[in-house]
Amino acid sequence: MRIPARAVCTAIRDDIVSGVFGPGSRLTEEVLARRYGVSRVPVREALRTLESEGFVTTRRHAGACVAEPTEQEAADLLEVRMLLEPLAAARAARRRTEAHLKVLRGLVRLGQERARKGQGEDLRALGGWFHETLAQASGSPGLIALLTQMRYKVAWMYAVEAPARPAESWAERGAIVDAVARGDAERARALTAVHADRASGTHRLRVRTSQPAVNMSSGPH
Repeated sequence: MRIPARAVCTAIRDDIVSGVFGPGSRLTEEVLARRYGVSRVPVREALRTLESEGFVTTRRHAGACVAEPTEQEAADLLEVRMLLEPLAAARAARRRTEAHLKVLRGLVRLGQERARKGQGEDLRALGGWFHETLAQASGSPGLIALLTQMRYKVAWMYAVEAPARPAESWAERGAIVDAVARGDAERARALTAVHADRASGTHRLRVRTSQPAVNMSSGPH
C-alpha cells in the first residue's frame, strides 16, 4: 500500500518540531525513506511541502536541510499570529456552531478544573485544543490552515512556560467563549488580543539562530 506524501510530511514535520532533526540537519531522501518505511517519491513530495511551509530549506551542494530561522523571523511569526488569532475569534462569533460551543465550553471547564489542581501538562494540551477549536469555529479554511501551520512553527521555535496564574488564563478563555456564544465579534476579537498579549511572556526561543537577539519583551505570544 502506497503511503501518501501527506502522512510522510506530517511525520517529518513532527520530528523537526520535536527536535529529532535539529536546525541545519541534512534531510536525505534515502535516509528518510528508510526511517519511515516508504519509497523516495512521497519523501520528495513531503520535502517540497515542508520547504513551502518554512521548515526545510534547500542548500547548494547539500540538498534539503532543516531550516535555521533567525530571531527576527521567530518574532515576526508571533506578531502575525497575534493578528490572526483575534481575527479567527471574531469570525467564530459569526460562524460558530452549537457543536463548537459545546467543545469550547467543555475545554474551559476542564481547564479551570486542572488549573485548580495544578496539573500543568494537562493545561498545555487543553490550551492547544482550545485555540485549535476556536480557529475551526471561524469557518475559514485558509485562516485555519495558516493558524495550524503557525501552531507547529511556534512549537518548533519556542518553549512555552506555564502561566504564573493559570486560573486567570482560563477565565480569559471563558470570557472569549461567552463573547463568541453571544455573536459579539468585536468583543471576541478584543478579548483574544488581550489574552494573546498576556501570554507573550511565556514564550522562550529555543531553536539555534544565526542573528543576534532582538527585543522580545513586548512581542505577542
